[in-house]
Amino acid sequence: MSVFDTVSGRVRGRAPNRGVVAVLGIPYAEPPFGADRFKEPRPRRAWAGIRDCLEFGPVSPQSAELPGAPRWSSGDEDILTLNVWTPERGNEAEDRPLPVLVWIHGGAYTFGSSAQPDFDGTALARAGLVVVTLNYRVGFEGFGHVPADGEDAGPPNRGLLDQTAALEWVRDNIASFGGAPDNVTVAGQSAGATAVACLMTMDGAQGLFRRAIAHSAVGPVFAPELAEHLMRKVAAEAEVPATHAGLAATSPQALVQAADAVSDGYRQDPHSGHLSWDPVIFGPVADGRLLRADPLALMAAGEASDVDLLVCHTTQECWLFDAVGSCAEVTTESEMALFAKDFGLPDSVPEGYRRSVPEASVREIHLAMYGDLMYGEYSNRLAAAHARSGGRTFLSRFARQRGGSEPGVYAWHCADVPFAFGNLADENVQFLIGGPPTPADHRLSARLVAAWAGFAATGDPGWQPLGDVSRDVIRIWGAAEPAAGPDFWRDGDALRELWSSFTYRPARP
Repeated sequence: MSVFDTVSGRVRGRAPNRGVVAVLGIPYAEPPFGADRFKEPRPRRAWAGIRDCLEFGPVSPQSAELPGAPRWSSGDEDILTLNVWTPERGNEAEDRPLPVLVWIHGGAYTFGSSAQPDFDGTALARAGLVVVTLNYRVGFEGFGHVPADGEDAGPPNRGLLDQTAALEWVRDNIASFGGAPDNVTVAGQSAGATAVACLMTMDGAQGLFRRAIAHSAVGPVFAPELAEHLMRKVAAEAEVPATHAGLAATSPQALVQAADAVSDGYRQDPHSGHLSWDPVIFGPVADGRLLRADPLALMAAGEASDVDLLVCHTTQECWLFDAVGSCAEVTTESEMALFAKDFGLPDSVPEGYRRSVPEASVREIHLAMYGDLMYGEYSNRLAAAHARSGGRTFLSRFARQRGGSEPGVYAWHCADVPFAFGNLADENVQFLIGGPPTPADHRLSARLVAAWAGFAATGDPGWQPLGDVSRDVIRIWGAAEPAAGPDFWRDGDALRELWSSFTYRPARP
């Protein structure tokens, strides 16, 4: 087995698989519990001898049970670990440093881990990258507001601080794995994509990466008053004081259970505004210091223009949440009107969706509009703001569907990830892609893998950046065959124009 040096000690990885060595569960920071709970991550202390890194590390406290991934168990504390996939080296010509791709998983800032099967880095490593995936604090541990009691203070955005610490580990150690520390791309999807956008604009992460990939970024981030309001709700549900001492004395399991109950309460209460539709109660906070504002506003002001950016979103994002029963069902015009009111949407938006696909049902219009509000339009605006401020920006959309005699599989949230990682064959992703992959699916995946690898290596994914031609070039991944649902994105320019009068602002109570 291969052995690698790190600043904390030597690590041993798995035996090569298809020419790629995987080194799993490498600690990049001290366990964030005990005296370190709710604090910034601390560098990992050194160990003696060779540490076997053959299995994924424990996941962050959460209640989710994801297919093919480990569950969190009470008592698991060594959660700040990362994984590296690197091609075997055989001769001097192969000793040149390789571009590095660092992946940040999504999961509503509440669940998920680097051990999910669709995040296996083997295929991307075979394409010429050194791939790093990481765990970070999610839920209350990573993003919950913690009041300051005297000298005790819990910094906001601890999950983002963990991600920054992992990038620092990459800077200091990745050369030992064959990677180029000066050619790092940070990538993520959903909550992970917005984390990438935040890192692009955070002073503490400057210089740690050269390029960024954001698939289905979700916005906006939280205002501090919303984070404090939700902390008080969680503390009340857990029956503990809403103080640093009270929260720190409460077990992670109790806070997970309390947060789940608060989220479910919003879901069941149709009078709780935007939180009844999207009961995600944790996320990055625009605290004015670590994260000075929503990354969309910061990019529009010229932040991060020196970082190349590749943006993608799917064309039917929220159909996934409808399929798994986590999305409120909207079937009447009055329900649609309440949705628009709760999110402050201009009347022109639902009316425009109705005109664009007259045969669509109220349910279909709502799902399309909701997905674009949360992901599609926010992602497009990130790309546009970055390009207008002088950044080199590439935009794409994932439109691959699968129809047939059975209920169709849409171009929905997360469906693009196994294609980009080249992991279509894993049975755990077949729900996302609609069954075993077809030859056309494998060809599409190969193109996406090549685009990521090319962008990470040179900044060129294979098409022109925004603003380089008279009409912006947008890469469309996968054609519908036949369409599984109405195609609202058949005229993307017209759809985007509907949102021109809508403004994203940090979410408030």
